[in-house]
Order: sequence, then structure tokens, then C-alpha cells
Amino acid sequence: MLRQRLIVALIIIPPGLLIIYSGGVLFFITMVIFFSIGAYEYTQMMRQNGRRPSQPVIVWGTLALGTARTLPYFFSALQPYDIAINNITLALIIVAATLWHIVDYERGATHAASDWALTMTGIFYIGWMCSFYVLIRNLPDGMWWFFLTLPPIWLADAGAYTVGRWIGKHPLAPRLSPKKTVEGFIGGVVWATCFGALFGWIGGIGIGSAASAVNPVSGAVIGFAGGLVGMLGDLTISMIKREAGVKDSGTVFGAHGGMLDRIDSWILAGPLVYYIIILFFQR
Repeated sequence: MLRQRLIVALIIIPPGLLIIYSGGVLFFITMVIFFSIGAYEYTQMMRQNGRRPSQPVIVWGTLALGTARTLPYFFSALQPYDIAINNITLALIIVAATLWHIVDYERGATHAASDWALTMTGIFYIGWMCSFYVLIRNLPDGMWWFFLTLPPIWLADAGAYTVGRWIGKHPLAPRLSPKKTVEGFIGGVVWATCFGALFGWIGGIGIGSAASAVNPVSGAVIGFAGGLVGMLGDLTISMIKREAGVKDSGTVFGAHGGMLDRIDSWILAGPLVYYIIILFFQR
């Protein structure tokens, strides 16, 4: 298991760093692929309980919503119509989901209304929330803002595991994740804050401009916020997996599990971090 995890990590990390560095359309396409796979996994898990959320509407709706949220950032001519593009896309997605489940009810579905709610939840939770990472990457100094966001969140998981194994005594959410502890959660947030400050310091040196707000202070704030909310995202996917009765959301990463197993902690953190940057650190 450890060997397989190391092999997968060594395969993923180099092209991942290249894609983050490149940004632009390549980064956008990669993230949309991630979101779409996550949307597919979400649907498959929900269907384990006999529910019938619409897989086509969730996957294509996630793709459409993610595209609508980010397209104006690639084409300046579309920026004045940013709100209209988002609202029209959202309206079409709601219409498509509603039509699908009305037809499904006529075909015999007994829980069409709750299935419709599951469809809409999947689109918003994955497509809308995750699209903020493309927005973060498209900010001025976006590559460094991205590095201030994701690595500290990932390292928060390592910190929570290490501290939890060391001194963890009080369960955080015993039904959802029996091995997670309050001490581990606090340790994870501290790790995320410290590594955020470290990446902020490295980013400030890499940018080499006093005008940039990428520094240890902004890194610590983003690391703290991402680490704090990231755990909630982790528990959310754990809740879905528990109800579905599955260990992993999928098998796309082999021993690493599915896509949602890898991006669960960043789903909720994206919007929060984006607006922290916009409101407090953009000049």
C-alpha cells in the first residue's frame, strides 16, 4: 500500500507542478476534469442507497458552471457580461435538473424530489465551490496565492494525523471518523498556519516585489482559514461515504482512493480563501 501511494504521488506531483506553473487554459482544463470526475463519484456514491440523482446533469452541470464562472477571466470581452453568463448558466442547469426529475418521476421514481435536491447539491458543492481555485490562480501573483492555499491544506491533514497519533485523546466526530481527534484537529490547523507563513515567505522572495501582498502574514491567515475549513470538507465527504457504505469515493488514484478523497478538504476552503485574498490582500 505504501509503495503504491509513493508511486502515485511521484507520478502526479511533477506534472501537477507544471500545470500550476503554466496556469491559463491548461490549468483550467485540468481543474474542470478534476471537478467532473468528482461529480461522477458523488453520483455513484449517492446511488449506493437507491437514490437516483441525474449523473448527466450533475457532471455536465458541474462542467458548465465551472466554465461559466471562469470563462470571462480568459476572454476580456466577456467580462462585462460575467454576471449574466453565470445567471443564465445557473438557470439552465436548474431547468435541466427539474425536467430530468419530472420525467424520472413519471417513469416510476419514488423519491424524485429528494433526487432533484441531490442533483442540485452535487452541482453546487463540486462545480461552484471548486471553481474558486481557477479564480485564485487567475489573480495577480495567482501561482503563489495557489501555493499559499493548497499545500497548507494538505499539510494540515499530515499535522492532524501526526498530532492525533501523538497526543490525541478526545474524538472529534466519532461516528464519521473515529480516528480523528480534537487535538489532531488543532494540530492540523497549527501546521497549516505555520506552513502557510513559510510558503508566504518563499512566495514573497519568489515574486521579489514589495508591492505584492504575498508574505508570511497573508500566508499564515490563509493557512489558518484553509486548515480550519478543510477539516469540515473532509468530514463532509466522510459523511457521504458512510451513508453510501463505501471506504473510498472511487479508484481513480489507486491506493489514494477517488478524486473526492483527494479534493475533499479543499472544496469548502476555496471560496473562503478567495474572498480573504480579495478583501484583505489585493491592493
